[in-house]
Amino acid sequence: IREHRFPFLQKVNDWNRFSANTGGTMVEKCCHFFDLMRHIIKSEPTRVYCSGNMDINHQDERYDGRKPDIIDNSFTVVDFANGTRAMLDLCMFAEGAEHQEEISATGDKARLDVLIPPGEMVMSPRVGFRQPKQVTRETIHVDPVALAAGSHFGATFYQQRAWIDAILNGAPVQVTAQDGLQAVRMGAAAELSAATGRAIEMSEIAGG
Repeated sequence: IREHRFPFLQKVNDWNRFSANTGGTMVEKCCHFFDLMRHIIKSEPTRVYCSGNMDINHQDERYDGRKPDIIDNSFTVVDFANGTRAMLDLCMFAEGAEHQEEISATGDKARLDVLIPPGEMVMSPRVGFRQPKQVTRETIHVDPVALAAGSHFGATFYQQRAWIDAILNGAPVQVTAQDGLQAVRMGAAAELSAATGRAIEMSEIAGG
């Protein structure tokens, strides 16, 4: 997963400039990507390694004499119990990138890429050495109603509709408190790894 985007926006009382308030970038910003990893892979994380730092953004900012301490770029590798590995590439000073978010999944049969924007899905099956490539592209069009109702390229609309359906109609809950806890634990492991320079076993993080 790659997110190359604009820096953190200003929030109320500038609370998002300090890890003590947010848990750090890898928790506050990236927990939903870790949640997405679990959703796609269908397994639990066992170990996290993160290399990251605050190298560009907020260097000249001061709040009551304090300098912000939030990561603005990082690479995070996550090992999962089923043997799958995932990686998050985050850059918070790359607003000029063509794609803000990319997901690539590679297996023994093909590679699948999703690009946002423009909402393209690219399928690249394995073809053998020096054989002609068989890449196919499909554009996923989002319902204009969903786009108008919220952000995240229409995802907010479907998220809230499922949440309301669960409350009012007893529909199955799509995202549980346990999902949220695991995503935050993964972010906390990434923050600890970036701070210490070592891989963190998930058993070291409270809540497991």
